Amino acid sequence: MNNDISLWMYRKMVTSRRYEEAIFAAYLEGKSPIFNVALGPIPGEMHLSNGQEPCAVGTCAHLGPEDFVTSTHRPHHVAIAKEVDLPAMTAEIFGKVEGLSGGRGGHMHLFDPKVNFCCSGICGEGIGSAVGAALAFKMRGEPHVATAFTGEGAANQGIFHESLNLAALWNLPYILVIEDNRYGVSVSKKASTSVPTNDVRAAAYGIPGVHVAGNDPFAIYDAMGEAVARARQGQGPSIIEIETSRLAGHFAGDPQDYRPKGELAEEQGADPIPAMRARLLNEGIADVATLNSLEAEAEADVEDAMTYARNGKRPDIDDAYSCVFV
Repeated sequence: MNNDISLWMYRKMVTSRRYEEAIFAAYLEGKSPIFNVALGPIPGEMHLSNGQEPCAVGTCAHLGPEDFVTSTHRPHHVAIAKEVDLPAMTAEIFGKVEGLSGGRGGHMHLFDPKVNFCCSGICGEGIGSAVGAALAFKMRGEPHVATAFTGEGAANQGIFHESLNLAALWNLPYILVIEDNRYGVSVSKKASTSVPTNDVRAAAYGIPGVHVAGNDPFAIYDAMGEAVARARQGQGPSIIEIETSRLAGHFAGDPQDYRPKGELAEEQGADPIPAMRARLLNEGIADVATLNSLEAEAEADVEDAMTYARNGKRPDIDDAYSCVFV
């Protein structure tokens, strides 16, 4: 990995974290003293990806706009790393006309065809879509890769196994990235999954499976590099499972009472962003001034996106009937 990629990953991680902080603050507006998800400038549920930033940057550093990526109901870090239009994405979350889908989709249904990114609120939904994109790439003879992000909970869904079977059978350029944050909503992985790590399930389909520990963006980058190279060379799909941290709970406001005492504090102490900053400094990849500048740029991007969204136009009520099949 060259220094430019390292700094790109750090900047995107910081952008994602600052973005989540800004979105969370806006989400809480109008929801007190009695919390009501229907109130405020951003109604509905909100799922934040604080702590999972390494998964996105280590993966998307190998992908271009022509490569296809699907994400989950917790999509912001992946969208940012895939270079989704940040102002338009924010306007979408705020339900504004200027949003990616005119404000119709909200934060769990982001779609940006310019960079081939989409996500869904349904558990495992994006897995099949990514396999379909991989099939299209192969049929057209294009050297592109389709990557699906999913959580460890979705590894127990039927679509997980059905799609892997087809991807392996047809030798598709498909990579399944499993973000293992240890909890499917409030159910621990140990209580829901028969194997300790989901990368071992790759053996059932005759494909490589890699487990990446430590929430380390550099290790993720290395594992993804090998998987992307295999896919582009026509050697078929891979599974990469990444140990990561869900610092913000399943949804905004989740008290996380189901966690063992001290577990969240331990994960917060291993926050990947300060850890990466320290590594960049210790290895001489960047100095303090450079990292401060990158952080300032990230904060400016987030502020601009939030301003753009807040100044956007609310859709006309009659527009609710457009883009609908009847």
